[in-house]
Amino acid sequence: MHDKRDDKGFSEFEAVTPRTEIVKERLILAPLHGFTDVTFRNVYHRHFGGIDEAVAPFVPTGRGRRMNPSHLFDLEPCNNDSGVPVVPQILSNNPDDFIRLADTLFQMGFCEINWNLGCPFPMVANKMRGAGLLPYPDIIDQMLENIQKKISGRLSIKTRLGRFSADEIKQLIPIFNRYPLQRVIVHPRTGVQMYTGQVDLSSFELCLKEIRHPVVYNGDINGIDIYDTLSKRFPDTSGWMIGRGVLANVFLPEWIKDGRPKSHDGRNRFYRFHRDLVDGYLRRFSGPTHVLDRMKGFWGYFALQMTDRRRILKKIRKANTLAIYNDAVSYAMERPKHWPSVFFES
Repeated sequence: MHDKRDDKGFSEFEAVTPRTEIVKERLILAPLHGFTDVTFRNVYHRHFGGIDEAVAPFVPTGRGRRMNPSHLFDLEPCNNDSGVPVVPQILSNNPDDFIRLADTLFQMGFCEINWNLGCPFPMVANKMRGAGLLPYPDIIDQMLENIQKKISGRLSIKTRLGRFSADEIKQLIPIFNRYPLQRVIVHPRTGVQMYTGQVDLSSFELCLKEIRHPVVYNGDINGIDIYDTLSKRFPDTSGWMIGRGVLANVFLPEWIKDGRPKSHDGRNRFYRFHRDLVDGYLRRFSGPTHVLDRMKGFWGYFALQMTDRRRILKKIRKANTLAIYNDAVSYAMERPKHWPSVFFES
């Protein structure tokens, strides 16, 4: 089967190759700001299976300031009704602020907090947060020393290989090993790579061998074929984090867990999911403009599986009202020719 990948590494048509074994691996929804928030998580889990837990998009700490309640909306237990466990994530380079926010989150009932050492965006990294901390192992060591003494729950880390060089991880692994971390989630790219270029699987192999905690793989799991290759190469990996791959193919976690079905009503399932997602954001946001902006962002991923994605995206991005947007979505949904036969069978 022809396999054509775009510049984000997603497969337009993935070969339908039956797998001889049904896998039961732990799949974790990645924290993607502007996408995998509480509304998306709740709606997604009502319509699709396969995801075992989610790491929520990071909450930033404010130096010495009270926590903004709006930052915690995404994590309030009463707002998370999917039944899928959620792990909060903190973005911080100050131990006191980290501990203060972590205490708040533990009091809300969470058992594990994740420290974001992976966000690659310059506006974050240039402030020595996220991946911007990775070139400073002494600061990370000091942070962990202070945090571990004073928090009442478990701590995990999500990291990249480094900000500028994959060699930075070699200085960080001994530091990670000195502390009782719940797990380490590794995205095998550097921060300056952002989400481009190839993942560095040799460096991930080093992490898997040298890190004494459970190691989770994160990065470019965009199809069953990719997952199968990775899981065979790294059988000791304790979990698999998927982000953009879920947005591009909402069925992917189900397919990984249970194998691709011989037939299913995928187009209508997606349409019902999309309808509920729009309704969820209409209830949450104050006006339709915010909903339009959010949904246009999603379609940058949704359309990747469509055969006529350029025309579909043009129609959706030009929409300036919900009515026009809904017409553009109907154009995409009501024409089976837009959906690859290997993706949606009726």
